[in-house]
Amino acid sequence: MGLLVEILKAVVLGIVQGITEWLPISSTGHLLLVNQFLKLDFSETFVNTFMVVIQLGSIMAVVVLFFKKLWPFNFHSQSHEQRLSIWKMWLKVLVASIPVGVIGYFFDDTIDQYMHTPFVIALALIVYGVLFIVIESRNPKVYIKDIDHLDYITAANIGLFESLALIPGTSRSGSTIIGARMLYCSKEMAAEFSFFLAIPAMLGASLLKLVKAGFGFTSQEWIVMGVGSLVAFAVSIFAIRFLMSYIKKHDFKAFGIYRIVLGVLVLVYFYIIAK
Repeated sequence: MGLLVEILKAVVLGIVQGITEWLPISSTGHLLLVNQFLKLDFSETFVNTFMVVIQLGSIMAVVVLFFKKLWPFNFHSQSHEQRLSIWKMWLKVLVASIPVGVIGYFFDDTIDQYMHTPFVIALALIVYGVLFIVIESRNPKVYIKDIDHLDYITAANIGLFESLALIPGTSRSGSTIIGARMLYCSKEMAAEFSFFLAIPAMLGASLLKLVKAGFGFTSQEWIVMGVGSLVAFAVSIFAIRFLMSYIKKHDFKAFGIYRIVLGVLVLVYFYIIAK
């Protein structure tokens, strides 16, 4: 009975992760709130690792949905130019991933220790919510319509914005999209590039957490982690499809408003209700 309860909690957390990882609304902020009511009954080390590793399920959703754009070895159906374009895309992803990789490696423990607080998360939610509204309200010009037209300097600058997502509550996709929009990228390109950037970022973060934890989990803990990852994968499929369909007709203002409301709720709960 105890394991079944923990599996059900993992299902809920996987659903939250799958939705909020790809929408620019901060998976950390949502998981923080949900975890107050559905605390996993395991060690703190496992819970912290679980919250990161279930992102692997979300990564696989990107790989499945964008496989043709990510895999440069399909010699039967891809031309030489198409394969070259994919290799260039991966090089741009690599360039953009350097800042978050370096900063995350040196400051991961410090961030976990000092910045995973309700106040920091709420503040990040609200500030980025305001930024989304301001940036989208200015009706920005679009000079970069797709990843093929993305130059390496702009990719590196987007990577700098992505590194801000190390601050809990900012949202990795939110930071990337805001940076891309400020650098005159289209909505579709900003969202798609944020998906591709997630692959090395999440793989690196998950591997780092597992290595630090020593892989020393019980069979029950591995089952719970596996269930959470599978659910995150399935839900991510729908979340990514929704976002790509939504932004064809709408901008990101609604996400900004949602972030502000959530940030206020986090402050109210932790500093008024919980006290």
